[in-house]
Amino acid sequence: MNSSSVGRLAAISALLVLSMAPARAESPGVLWQSTSQMTMAGMPFTPPPNTVKFCAARDSNQPPPPPPGQSCTVSNMQRTGNKVTWDTVCTGQMDSTGHGEITYDSPDSYTGVIELTAEGTTMKINLTGKKIGDCDKPIG
Repeated sequence: MNSSSVGRLAAISALLVLSMAPARAESPGVLWQSTSQMTMAGMPFTPPPNTVKFCAARDSNQPPPPPPGQSCTVSNMQRTGNKVTWDTVCTGQMDSTGHGEITYDSPDSYTGVIELTAEGTTMKINLTGKKIGDCDKPIG
């Protein structure tokens, strides 16, 4: 057996071993990075943007999680095409009610807005999000 035959046999053996290896299972979740920026009419300053990472189920349409100190209940969630809308009631540091909307600009990114009313004042939270990897413990 010459050296080229040995090389071909080694390549074929490697392919056979690889083809028998179990397929890598897809992780159950997608890791998102979401940035929110609040604006409010008459506010003398704009607070800095808040960026969080969260693990969502691959087929989830849930909005990003609320900020620390807030607990929000989502209702009337609907998906039409690449747009998800919902109503929300939040309690915690500040009780508020509102409506949110996210548009998936691509399978890997979204933009959106949440309009909240608290104590007679309306605020707008602009959202951007992008997929940054896989994760194992999805919420929602």
